Amino acid sequence: MVSHISTIKRSVISATVALAMLGTSVAPALAWGQREQDFTKGALSVLLLGAIVNDARQHRAYEQRPPVYYAPQPVYHAPVYQPPVYQPVQSYYATPAAQAFQSYTPTERRRIQAALADAGYYFGYVDGSFGPGTYRAITAYARDVGRLAMLETRGGAYGLLDGLIY
Repeated sequence: MVSHISTIKRSVISATVALAMLGTSVAPALAWGQREQDFTKGALSVLLLGAIVNDARQHRAYEQRPPVYYAPQPVYHAPVYQPPVYQPVQSYYATPAAQAFQSYTPTERRRIQAALADAGYYFGYVDGSFGPGTYRAITAYARDVGRLAMLETRGGAYGLLDGLIY
């Protein structure tokens, strides 16, 4: 955009100078002699030559640009039907962590939730009941202390939860 503006500006200035020179050479003397004609021819020749040189530069710059490659058009392929694969989802109430948690007394369950809340893992109400918040807190705690594998068995879950109480 800048090169177009400078080209237009240069052309306007050149045309203005040429007209001014043409008008001033003829106006005072009201004579159109051979010298004035030669001067006008020279000025127009310079303008024409400048335009040709400028056009050649722009053409050379255009030819030196790297080629542009276009990606081929995408080809449509009809979707192939894949039957859904259903996998049973284990409820967090049936996990070893839930079974171990439910086997504690209500006071011990509240102490487990309070310990998880103090550590920054449990954000719910400390009521001693097992739910998604308690499950997320227990698994996050086990993952952060490097004992997530302990939650795969009920004995491991007891060991992890006992560590929170005692």
